[in-house]
Amino acid sequence: MLCCGKAVMFIMGSLINWRTSALIGVIPCVLQLIGLFFIPESPRWLAKTNETKEFEAALRRLRGEHADISQEATDIRLYTEYIKQIPDEGLLNLFQKRYAYPLIVGAGLMMFQQFGGLNGFSYYASFIFESAGFPSTVGSIGVAVLQIFMAIIGVLFIDKSGRRPLLLMSAGGSCLGCVITGLSFFLQDFHARKDLTATLVIIGVLVFLLSFELGMGGIPWIIVSEIFPLNIRGSGGSMVNLINWTSSWVVSYTFTFLFEWNSAGTFFILAFMGAVGTVFIGKLVPETKGRTLEELQTY
Repeated sequence: MLCCGKAVMFIMGSLINWRTSALIGVIPCVLQLIGLFFIPESPRWLAKTNETKEFEAALRRLRGEHADISQEATDIRLYTEYIKQIPDEGLLNLFQKRYAYPLIVGAGLMMFQQFGGLNGFSYYASFIFESAGFPSTVGSIGVAVLQIFMAIIGVLFIDKSGRRPLLLMSAGGSCLGCVITGLSFFLQDFHARKDLTATLVIIGVLVFLLSFELGMGGIPWIIVSEIFPLNIRGSGGSMVNLINWTSSWVVSYTFTFLFEWNSAGTFFILAFMGAVGTVFIGKLVPETKGRTLEELQTY
């Protein structure tokens, strides 16, 4: 759904001016605000605050009226009782040695999601196409449509192949996309044929964005929601969200300056970050497929 939202705005942004796009953006904001009134509270949070009836009602609403929730409810209660025995030190809890691993995994995934070049490609797609001599409207619309198909493939395979394989393929493919895009601008500096550089840049952008949507676009958010224990889930989630948007701002702010300094070098730097991110995923990110949140916390 993240991908579909981005794709719709890619297409609209190619056809209408930015002021109209910004105004249209008010509509989903209002719909989201209304929708919040119909979302049940987290069952685990209700169990933590001893709201037993509300806890069971919320869990049944999420699992379905006829689902057997007895075992899951018992597991949640037992784990919640265990968590309550741990002293609550607020945000300082995050920086205890016992939570170093989930914090490193969560923060690392968010940093590499952004420093791999997402917002460089997303925010400046038209600029990149035009700089390489490719029609920006055609490129943006083509990228938007193909991203949706790739995201659908990710949805179909995430619980079959697991999180890690999709993340590794996604990060590796994103790195390759940066290399191809960088190569197109490198050849352009040597006055290579315009049709060759334009073809390479569209291939590079497509490889990056399609690979990104396969895994790195959504799976880091899933893993972050799974790896933090209940007592630090709120503060941990907020911290990695802050890291994500700070990293996003850094990439968005510096991209044009880097591009003016060296267009090819910009994408080779992003490719290097993507390669480091692939190694990080391979070495540190755990597989969470098929495990309950309580099983993950025990692990």
